[in-house]
Amino acid sequence: MEHERIYFPLVMYGIVNRAIEDLVVANFGHDKWEAIKERSGIDIDFFISSEPYDDEVTFRLAGAVGQEMNMSVGEVLVAFGEWWVVKTTSEKYTGLMQSGGSNLKEFLLNLPNFHNRVMLIYPKLTPPEFKVSDVMERSIHLHYFSKREGLQEFVRGLIQGLGKMYETPVNIELLQTRDDGSMHEIFKISW
Repeated sequence: MEHERIYFPLVMYGIVNRAIEDLVVANFGHDKWEAIKERSGIDIDFFISSEPYDDEVTFRLAGAVGQEMNMSVGEVLVAFGEWWVVKTTSEKYTGLMQSGGSNLKEFLLNLPNFHNRVMLIYPKLTPPEFKVSDVMERSIHLHYFSKREGLQEFVRGLIQGLGKMYETPVNIELLQTRDDGSMHEIFKISW
């Protein structure tokens, strides 16, 4: 007897989709956001920050932003990752971000425990997992594990955003990726 594959959708909270909207509106205007929504086929008037939405909504929005703005999805994800740190979380969750550390290295070292605090706010979250290794004075290896595929450029954007938040220029090198058959991504972050 064959086993039927059961699909359990991953969800992202509306705050993610609202942040995509905020990024587009702040940089390109409300009309561009409406064009992106139309292109994506998403018929949702507004996103409620605390409500979960299927990942498909977020991925369709990111794809539509790329098409509308003539950018690759990777470029969209990097820009969104930066925006997420510099604008969304820094403005809406100041205390949470400040609890991560007083500099980039401290924040990265504390990142493996960060999503435990986030899950107190968003209990249905399917968070990624981070581990650190090869900790040096001016570099660290960040291991990224996620049930979601294709978001390593978002993580790159998050790291760039953290560099901006801490006013620390960063260099990010992707050492290994699931795209090449590895089990997870490893970023070497230098500052």
